[in-house]
Amino acid sequence: MTEQTRLVPMPQDRLGSWLDTTMDEYVESRVLAGDTRERAEQNRRESLEKWFPDGSPATGHLVWDVVDAEDTVVGYLWIGPFAPDSPEWWVFNVEIDEPYRRRGHARRALELGQDAARAAGAASIGLNVFGYNTGARALYEELGYETTAVQMRLPLDGPADRPIG
Repeated sequence: MTEQTRLVPMPQDRLGSWLDTTMDEYVESRVLAGDTRERAEQNRRESLEKWFPDGSPATGHLVWDVVDAEDTVVGYLWIGPFAPDSPEWWVFNVEIDEPYRRRGHARRALELGQDAARAAGAASIGLNVFGYNTGARALYEELGYETTAVQMRLPLDGPADRPIG
């Protein structure tokens, strides 16, 4: 029952390994979305410096384990202000482990995260979703997230099909 899904602050002793794993996945997602590995790694370094100075979440950032009715950690949620003291918050990462997906845990975690952001004075909460992640995009739309921008890319790998000039 997903109404029993809850958020529990991630213990400090797991935060470091979670951060390494989530940043590795972030790099791979950026590469899959079209970044060069070098650019994706640079983005990782910049993100860590900004959002996890000294290895701890920046002021106002919340990193939770998503826990089900049986007290099993089934995923995580990381949210926080997009800039210090900003009323604009961001879902930096949400993920439910594969065996627990499609059971409503992500929906419930996001709803609880939205409640926490609202209680902290947030005026809105945004997120980024990679174009290939159609399941997540559908969930965000069902929760009422609106598209605010669309980035597109055309790979120019092959020879030109038409003459130039």
